[in-house]
Amino acid sequence: MDIEPLSADNIKPLTELVLELWPDCAFDEEYENYKNILGSKNEICYLIKEQEIYIAFIHLTIRNDYVEGATELPVAYLEALYVKPNYQNLGIGKKLIAAGESWGRQKGCKQLASDTELNNFSSINFHKKIGFKEANRIVCFIKEL
Repeated sequence: MDIEPLSADNIKPLTELVLELWPDCAFDEEYENYKNILGSKNEICYLIKEQEIYIAFIHLTIRNDYVEGATELPVAYLEALYVKPNYQNLGIGKKLIAAGESWGRQKGCKQLASDTELNNFSSINFHKKIGFKEANRIVCFIKEL
C-alpha cells in the first residue's frame, strides 16, 4: 500500500471516496473543490491504493485563525479522513495521520487539530487511540507534532 499525494490522475477516485464519507454531497461540486487543492501551499490530500483500488484518503489544511485547543499558530488541521470499511483497523488511518503530521511539520506547525461529531464514537476513539487529546466537548482534538 502506497501513499500518493493528490494529483490530476487521482481526483476522480478521491471524489468517489469523499462521497462514501459524505453521501449527501454532489460529485461535481466535490470534484471541483478537490481540483482546486492541486498546487495549494496550505492544503493537501493523500490517498492510499491497494493494488488498483483507492481505499483511503486524508485531507489536511493549514489554519492560521483560532483553532479550539491549539496553543500555537499555524495549526495543521485534519479536515477529513476516510478508510473503506473492509480496510479499517489495519493501521491505514494511522499511516495517513503520520503522513499528515510530516506535512504539518514541513509547514512549520507544531500541532495537528481535528474535530468530529459528538456522537461519532468510532472517530473519537480513533483520535484518542493515536494520541490526540480532547480539547473541548464540542469534540475538538489536538495532537502535538
